[in-house]
Amino acid sequence: MAASPGPAGVGGAGAMHGSGPSGLAFDSGLEIKTRSVEQTLLPLVSQITTLINHKDNTKKSDKPLQAIQRVGQAVNLAVGRFVKVGEAIANENWDLKEEINIACIEARQAGETIAALTDVSSLNYPESDGQITIFTDKTGVIKAARLLLSSVTKVLLLADRVVIKQIITSRNKVLATMERLEKVNSFQEFVQIFSQFGNEMVEFAHLTGDRQNDLKDEKKKAKMAAARAVLEKCTMMLLTASKTCLRHPNCESAHKNKEGVFDRMKVALDKVIEIVTDCKPNRETDNSSISIFTGIKEFKQSKKTKSIAEELELTILKISHSLNELKKELHSTATQLVADLLKYHADHVVLKALKLTGVEGNLEGLAEYACKLSEQKEQLVETCRLLRHVCGTEPLEITCIHAEETFQVTGQQIISAAETLTLHPSSKIAKENLDVFCEAWESQISDMSTLLREINDVFEGRRGEKYGYLSLPKPMKNNTNLKSFRPDKPDSEEQAKIAKLGLKLGLLTSDANCEIEKWGDQESEIVQCGRNMASVAYSLYLFTRGEGPLKTSQDLIHQLEVFAEEGLKLASSVQTFSKQLKDDDKLMLLLEINKLIPLCHQLQTITKTPLQNQVFLKVDKCITKTRSMMAILVQLLSLCYKLLKKLQMENNRWVSVTNKDSVDGKT
Repeated sequence: MAASPGPAGVGGAGAMHGSGPSGLAFDSGLEIKTRSVEQTLLPLVSQITTLINHKDNTKKSDKPLQAIQRVGQAVNLAVGRFVKVGEAIANENWDLKEEINIACIEARQAGETIAALTDVSSLNYPESDGQITIFTDKTGVIKAARLLLSSVTKVLLLADRVVIKQIITSRNKVLATMERLEKVNSFQEFVQIFSQFGNEMVEFAHLTGDRQNDLKDEKKKAKMAAARAVLEKCTMMLLTASKTCLRHPNCESAHKNKEGVFDRMKVALDKVIEIVTDCKPNRETDNSSISIFTGIKEFKQSKKTKSIAEELELTILKISHSLNELKKELHSTATQLVADLLKYHADHVVLKALKLTGVEGNLEGLAEYACKLSEQKEQLVETCRLLRHVCGTEPLEITCIHAEETFQVTGQQIISAAETLTLHPSSKIAKENLDVFCEAWESQISDMSTLLREINDVFEGRRGEKYGYLSLPKPMKNNTNLKSFRPDKPDSEEQAKIAKLGLKLGLLTSDANCEIEKWGDQESEIVQCGRNMASVAYSLYLFTRGEGPLKTSQDLIHQLEVFAEEGLKLASSVQTFSKQLKDDDKLMLLLEINKLIPLCHQLQTITKTPLQNQVFLKVDKCITKTRSMMAILVQLLSLCYKLLKKLQMENNRWVSVTNKDSVDGKT
């Protein structure tokens, strides 16, 4: 990645091809693929350009002379600070230490050279004409500038490799834990491993989310978004599909359903690594075929080729005009067709029917509605293919491909999940599993509506994008400016933060449900409160994704109030239960209660306090508090279950001894 600087020009700005006002090309062959690297280099390029473009003959009294000296010193100081950060990164990454240190030494030397060349105080001022000449050998300045930009770019790109290495390491951890999850045979082992898996997925989501926002290539950004969407949605599916397999180990459809989730997640993990390492996939899929959108675009480039004869060019212009008309007609027809289809399937009649046939154990009904869902799936897949031809941008084309794959895979998984429920109609886990896959289908239908709006926006010229440029490894993240929060729609950085918090909340909800499963049919106020809190937390998780029943801020506030109340009820129920326990066991529970109660009160305070229209900040605080409360809930459910079993065993032992004593007494 860190190639040598080019033979001419000021090297180091890699992807910033072209030349400055002085005719100096900023191109060293070092390709820059992220916005953070590019944005870090731009100020340095600007300062060096200022130095290179000064007037050779400058009067001694002129202010520009002092300004040039200040720029030279500023460059040297900035390089000094930059080198310290680079050396810190090198010390944390031994495999790249030597390369980074060499580039840092080069950068420091070049910075000092530029400072020396711009030091006016070191020049002898001739008295004869009252003029001095700075940079008597301009070649030396250009050489130092080239070395500086080249070495700084090398450090940045090497630091970027650290980020890539972190993503690969995180992926490998996720993959290793997934392999353990595939082989698990007991609920207890599954809960333990899935908890670890959840934490690893949160870390991976954080790293890849930062990388997605940082990518310059819009196609890669769209591909990363698609792969991350698969991983996020499949995490919940993996939970319920695995639980169903554990509950019904001999059910073939349950295993087929689970294998489909694991396979799709592995493919998505591979796609992420292909994107961050810039590797070509081993095989091209059918989706790589050219779309009409791409075909028309390539043909109209060829139209501008100078070698085409005039008469041929006229013919091509006419054809191009016809193609534009065709494009308009195709866009109108395609978008109307998709809008009608989405409206037709908005009530999800087939999904509701499949759920009903499942709980009734109606195999004949299952066959009928599975067939209808397959037909619906084929219609939606065809519409995704149609939208590809009118999408208008390559990133949207990638989103269309992702939607097509999602309908194709999820449709089959819904059918296998419905089959499992039909074979085991009283199974709560099988029902929950089918619900999760149906929610994924409904979510993708909703995403299609959003996609359709974006395609129309592009076609009508309303497209506007925001970029959240991210930094390199953590040591580089200095002097971050806090964004002012607005009452309107959060920007991409704020949305990413909310989504990340939501993912953690969703995983904690899954952990809580796993703990609740252990209690079986046993009724308890503790379990009831836990179930209610998990239900609210899941609706909050859906809210962070723009889905689910919560539509307005008032809906959100009401649910948070309910959540806080249920938390206080839980604390009261656990306190009552603790009175039956020995002092040591009671103390463990009381410690957890003492953490929960203040959080409940804090959440109630936040929901009632106006924050001057700072909606994002309020949502952020509320979800953070909710997440902390869910973590305590998981701990309490697990602890109470163990202590209850211990109490029951002690009571049974006491009853057994008492009965024996009674029998002996009678004898």
